[in-house]
Amino acid sequence: MTPTLVPHHPARDWAEIQERMLVPLYEAVHERLGVGPGTRLLGLDCGTGLALLMAAARGAAAAGAEADHARAELARTRLPDTVPVTSDVPEDGPYDVVTAFHAADRTSFGPADLTRAAQRGTAVVLAGWGPPERCATERLLRLADRLADRRPSPRADLGALAVRAGLRPVGDGRVACPFGYADEASAVRGLLSTGVFDAAVRAGDPAQVEKEIEEALAPYRRADGTVWMPNVFRYVVARVP
Repeated sequence: MTPTLVPHHPARDWAEIQERMLVPLYEAVHERLGVGPGTRLLGLDCGTGLALLMAAARGAAAAGAEADHARAELARTRLPDTVPVTSDVPEDGPYDVVTAFHAADRTSFGPADLTRAAQRGTAVVLAGWGPPERCATERLLRLADRLADRRPSPRADLGALAVRAGLRPVGDGRVACPFGYADEASAVRGLLSTGVFDAAVRAGDPAQVEKEIEEALAPYRRADGTVWMPNVFRYVVARVP
């Protein structure tokens, strides 16, 4: 099998291909917390801003923090001026809702950042992968570990993360977030944009990493060329005591 060798732009690929896969998670969290007019919401690791855009569409006053410069710049181009995106936690809190949709993997912010712009009673949401047996992408996560020559990472305990941050867990939920791609090349680009394979790319040959991803996608390719990977994500709702 020949690797795709398509020029990759991780931030753009995240915005154009991958980020939309998490829309069911964003919607479920916003609905559960009643995000709407009067809500002040902060998104940590906000990526290219889709979750913030959805919160703003519900009437919330949203803001984001994103340490990746390219993602932050793309977020600013797609968001209205009323939704600021900074490289660090904004100092204009407190916020009613703080979301960390990538708390279990690519987060650039530590436990203290979850409460820095919060107040007593603020809802803090931590999210990450669901049970391995419910995630088709688990196969790719293990591949990323193998290619980076590292021990497989256990699932993060979101409740424990919340407690370490001084928060009080009050509920949780699971949401189906299938990853669907128009073709194999889009799937490779989307998965590479997540950051999961960054260490593998740095450690070896990028073309070989692409080839390995393509081979791992074989069980999920459909007859029409599309790729479909069922997944479940989990989230924990906690409060600032």
